[in-house]
Amino acid sequence: MKLLYDIGLKAYDGLLTVAAPFNQKAKLMLQGRENQFEKLQQAFAGNTAPVVWFHCASLGEFEQGRPVIEAFKAEFPEYKVMLTFFSPSGYEVRKNYSGADYIYYLPLDSAANARQFISIVQPKLAVFIKYEFWHYYLQELEQRHIPILSISAIFRPDQVFFKPYGEFNRNMLRRFTHIYTQNQTSLELLQTIGITNATIAGDTRFDRVLQTAATIKPIPLVDAFTSGGEVFMVGSSWPADIEVLLPLIRKYKPTIKFIIAPHEIHENGIASLMQQLGDGAVRFSKTDAQTIANYKVLVIDNIGMLSALYSYGTYAYIGGAFGKGLHNTLEAAVFGLPLFFGPKYSKFQEAVELVKLGCAMPIKNAEELLAGFEKVHTTPGARQTITDTEKQYVQEQSGATTQIMADIQRLLKR
Repeated sequence: MKLLYDIGLKAYDGLLTVAAPFNQKAKLMLQGRENQFEKLQQAFAGNTAPVVWFHCASLGEFEQGRPVIEAFKAEFPEYKVMLTFFSPSGYEVRKNYSGADYIYYLPLDSAANARQFISIVQPKLAVFIKYEFWHYYLQELEQRHIPILSISAIFRPDQVFFKPYGEFNRNMLRRFTHIYTQNQTSLELLQTIGITNATIAGDTRFDRVLQTAATIKPIPLVDAFTSGGEVFMVGSSWPADIEVLLPLIRKYKPTIKFIIAPHEIHENGIASLMQQLGDGAVRFSKTDAQTIANYKVLVIDNIGMLSALYSYGTYAYIGGAFGKGLHNTLEAAVFGLPLFFGPKYSKFQEAVELVKLGCAMPIKNAEELLAGFEKVHTTPGARQTITDTEKQYVQEQSGATTQIMADIQRLLKR
């Protein structure tokens, strides 16, 4: 398996090089890792402060780890925070994040890269968020007796760790000093393969969304658009989601305002969406406070506003579940919004739980969305019941950051 792992990584590196001229994501990954060790040497030259290293794959995992990063920074101001990303969708959005002192792409996993990276950074502690398991980095950290934590980890029976041929991958898990799982199922799966240095801490995203909700700032243009009326919020939408939403939008456009935040912001996609929406729709960048109230649909053509936009919602549709998988539901759930999304949500524990609680409704087509929405919209007290239940659920699931930080304090002998 180790040979296959090495071959797979080399093949991936080769594919990036081939794809870079035609694929923006591949191009950014190559550019970000160009002369990276020289940049690291320069950045860390003369540093005498202790360093903690946080690593996440992408933007979603960053938001998951962010409460712990910021709690660490507050508790250990004498430490420098090193933050690495694997994907451009995380690095390019958060490369100027003020909560970290150093922000870089993670060099691709190899024995030489891991050795050089750890030698330069010299972390006192490494924290990997959710799904990140890299053989050579974990091996190098363990050999140097550097504590390694995995936080907000979640496991499923179909993962390679739990297959007869998964010993190589199981050995990665054994290198962690401690694993903090999101749920009981994950903990029990780890126990079946002999990993006992794990506890349930929950999902740090609950802490993050509560933190975000408490610090939301008004958006004057959106205030002018909504005018205090009912708002149907569409977050992280893809074309497949819009196809299902269009009948609902057309039917309720006279009485309900719609805000649509596409998952990907590019000119061709926005232009196509505007054409589908027709009259009454306007782009955020193309309007002003004097005219925006005249429109019925507001299309967000920028990045970074979504979590604040949910605070304006009365209902919310979360995109992605007609494609690869559902996007973040908790950013909307923290405000107690009745939720709707597509059928591919079973891998997302919070979505499954919200459905069981009656706060979210999975739908397969436009007809189901219309029927589900009308039921909540017209049944007296239905929306308030969902709001109360949902807010209580989010509060009850919080607290993972506090538990993890208590253990970090013990690890670092504070």
